[in-house]
Amino acid sequence: MKTIVIINGPNLNLLGEREPEIYGPQTLEELNREIEEYASGKELILKFYQSNHEGEIIDILHSYRNDCDGFILNPGAYTHYSYAIRDAVAAVSSPVVEVHLSDIRSREEFRKISVIEPVAAKQFSGESVGSYLKAIDFLLSL
Repeated sequence: MKTIVIINGPNLNLLGEREPEIYGPQTLEELNREIEEYASGKELILKFYQSNHEGEIIDILHSYRNDCDGFILNPGAYTHYSYAIRDAVAAVSSPVVEVHLSDIRSREEFRKISVIEPVAAKQFSGESVGSYLKAIDFLLSL
């Protein structure tokens, strides 16, 4: 049985309310439920976290660094400037897959840059919940 830790960053607690034309109408709870349904039968344990705080995201990465088979991380706006989260991703031994609901490369200039991507095992972007599902399949393939 593999364990995957899913970490959603700032403002993702407002999914369904915040800019639904970009992020869709689905709430975080609905997103998590769809991910759980997809993972059922795949012999997986999923652990879900959401935080608006950079240090808490780092603490979650640190606390599971030796106790999971992989991470799925949607760093939200921290994607573009958090070298602290980037360093935490680089420090953990389990693979980290960066995901985004929207296509960050087709948005504002500052959103096109990810400081996380160079240290992540893979990045999936622009496929809504599909980004998370592809991340699960990628981690299971390792």
